[in-house]
Amino acid sequence: MERRTFLVRMTGFIMGLIGLILSIPLVGYVISPAFRRHPQDWAETGSPDELTVGIPRELSYVVTLNDGWLKTTATKSVWAVRQPDGAVTVFSPLCTHLGCGYHWDSADLTFKCPCHGSIYNINGKVLAGPAPRPLDRLPVKVDNGRLFVIYKEFRAGTPRQIEL
Repeated sequence: MERRTFLVRMTGFIMGLIGLILSIPLVGYVISPAFRRHPQDWAETGSPDELTVGIPRELSYVVTLNDGWLKTTATKSVWAVRQPDGAVTVFSPLCTHLGCGYHWDSADLTFKCPCHGSIYNINGKVLAGPAPRPLDRLPVKVDNGRLFVIYKEFRAGTPRQIEL
């Protein structure tokens, strides 16, 4: 191999190596938001005094979602039930069978999913249908007379809660 050919190849190899070394942090910077889990914040959903004991109420609130570099707002809802002792139980609005939205049937005093007929009692326990587990409970706290919840989504169709 001639000296000139050797130097050209070594120069190309070193330039390629430097380019690769410089591109790794750049690629990591660009794609890292897609893999980063953002901590979920407490969202205010209203006042617990607005809830009637033993009657579920659907509460809606606006949340800011971070998806990579994109920030959007979305309206989320949860079902809240005030217990006789004053505590508040909050349920995810999605059926545990396939993730459909359910509703409260005040005549039967049950939560009913219109998709495949799952029925839950006021405590979230499965009474009928193909639902594999009770309704998913969400973290809730009352602070300064305001009700706060952390919205979470769980994998549907599994016998145990798996957070997404």
